[in-house]
Amino acid sequence: MSKSQTTLIITEKPQAATKIAIALGDAKKKNLGGVPYYEIHDKTEDKKILIGCAVGHLFTLQQSEGQKGWPIFNIEWQPNFKVKKQDWSKKYYNALEKLCKQADDFIIACDYDIEGEVIGWNILRFICGKENKDADKKARRMKFSTLTSSELAESYKKTMPEIDFGQAYAGETRHKLDWLYGINLSRALMEAIKSAGSFRIMSIGRVQGPALHLVVEKENSIRKFKPEPFWQVFLLVQDINNKKVEVKFPKDITKKSELAIFKTLKGKQALAKTTTSEQKLQPPAPFDLTTLQTESYKFHGITPSRTLQIAQQLYLAGLISYPRTSSQKLPASIAYKEILKKLSKFSKFTKYATRSKPIEGGKSDPAHPSIYPTGEFSDLIGEEKKIYELIIKRFISCFCQDAILENKKIEVSVDSLKFIARGLQIKEKAWMNVYPAKFQEKKLPDINGRVEIKEIRIEEKQTQPPKRFTPASLVRELEKKNLGTKATRSNILETLYDRNYIRGKSIEATSLGISLIESLKKNSPIIIDEKLTREFEKQMDSIQTAKHDLEKKSLKILEEAKSSLLKIEKQFRKNEEKIGKQLLESINNIREQERKENTLQKCPKCNKGDLRILYNKASKRYFVACSAYPECKTTFSLPPNGLIKKTDKICPSCGFPILMSIRKGKRPWEFCFNPQCESRKKNED
Repeated sequence: MSKSQTTLIITEKPQAATKIAIALGDAKKKNLGGVPYYEIHDKTEDKKILIGCAVGHLFTLQQSEGQKGWPIFNIEWQPNFKVKKQDWSKKYYNALEKLCKQADDFIIACDYDIEGEVIGWNILRFICGKENKDADKKARRMKFSTLTSSELAESYKKTMPEIDFGQAYAGETRHKLDWLYGINLSRALMEAIKSAGSFRIMSIGRVQGPALHLVVEKENSIRKFKPEPFWQVFLLVQDINNKKVEVKFPKDITKKSELAIFKTLKGKQALAKTTTSEQKLQPPAPFDLTTLQTESYKFHGITPSRTLQIAQQLYLAGLISYPRTSSQKLPASIAYKEILKKLSKFSKFTKYATRSKPIEGGKSDPAHPSIYPTGEFSDLIGEEKKIYELIIKRFISCFCQDAILENKKIEVSVDSLKFIARGLQIKEKAWMNVYPAKFQEKKLPDINGRVEIKEIRIEEKQTQPPKRFTPASLVRELEKKNLGTKATRSNILETLYDRNYIRGKSIEATSLGISLIESLKKNSPIIIDEKLTREFEKQMDSIQTAKHDLEKKSLKILEEAKSSLLKIEKQFRKNEEKIGKQLLESINNIREQERKENTLQKCPKCNKGDLRILYNKASKRYFVACSAYPECKTTFSLPPNGLIKKTDKICPSCGFPILMSIRKGKRPWEFCFNPQCESRKKNED
């Protein structure tokens, strides 16, 4: 009797393995070294199905042995637990290794994108020993956009004959490219600072450099900006029926001498004409990732990286489709009528969804449709609830009728000058009943014929500097310039914050960020050249869609990268000392600024040192200590789980400075850190 076949389905995350097990039915949950997996016996086909999981990337790129300094070009994939000692992914590696030995047929069911393809391909190559090139070693591929049981079951029935090698090679090329640039350029910066006599962790990368350059250029334009005065002229006019309206001269006046002609108009007769027009306004397009991040920030102040994190959680819970998409399409294949029917059970807004087909945007993605709700319900709270409801409202609004606006325009003519007032009324809200829209209504009377100019109002104003980027607008700008990917842009932004290159919600380049870009611009401009980065992006996109010579195309891109890095090295070595000194000066300025910001008062015990707010990286807690340590060992503990800041207030009871604890999702809390303070003791009692 022949041995029954055993199929191993490999998922990217434990939650996905659970969802697939539920979808395929009659699964037994088992355990290997603390890692859950599932086993199904398919009696009709006399085969066993195993469902095992990774936990994201199990492998990372590492330089090959025998190389030091920079540039480094020889790299290889290594298990995470070998690179990062005691890494918790080891047990998932071990579990998959044991499951692979039991299987003779493999199905990759990781997220269907370039990251998921690399995760699956690496498991096949380095754990299962399947190169996937020979016919007898090919693994099949499940493709799905939601973790609903119906779609997963259908995806299992209609597996692709092999993994998507276009995505696999494009993803691996991107990883190698980012590693080569990130490690080599970051080491170059740190060696430059070392040559100037100091040390600091620095980073710069293929996309990070151009992204920071955008922020610094904006900062420079703001600093160079010189406000100029201008004037706006308004007339208050009245008709024979005593109806009044204020109209505005449509152009700003830039010379004060030009105002004289307007001052003569008071009391004159003028001619008014009112026109109205109707405007149909379509619902907004379905969400792609960047638009979801932008709208989430606009309405709820949730950062792009946090939005992506929450969207990923909602996807793994089976509540929404795959979020890392650039599509604005809602194909009929997702069964959107069924989804609307499900949503009607817990959303009152579906009553407005009367279009037979949804509105769609122009952007598409070959891997996934736009972000949409699956129709499943879960009782969510906080930020998860806000983003989930935003996705539901956006989806429903795509099936709503056009809103109808009435635009009104009053034009007043006097002495060959024209003045205008504009009004807006919403006649039919339609999709605006569902999705938030920022339209401010302004009612105007109908005024026609002769009017008298009753008042003249002149406002003096000043031109304003360019607006700084917000986290959402910077992510949008990176997408517009084709820098980074939909999945990585928000992470790049977080890295810029972590490295102290930028700060604030209204993004400001720090002195270190400015110094870094200015130094690179003078001494090694290729590092921040967005054209080079964009060209690499195009080449990697071409791998993703190519049918042949994938490995050859990948190697060509990596050879170009090596050539580029060698040019950078030549430039950089020549100017290393100058770059190091310039960066060190900025680092010292930042350290001095931080020291001043965190200095509270003279130490009450030794009266020599200053009390300062410090941070312990090991315990991840702030504390107050005397700067005269180790001679003076005075310390004060501070509340955990919050960012501690100095305020300008003094405790009325003991005279100690008042500090502020800023905790996520809670109101800032001000407190006295003196444990002997009478007011503090009363509050604790």
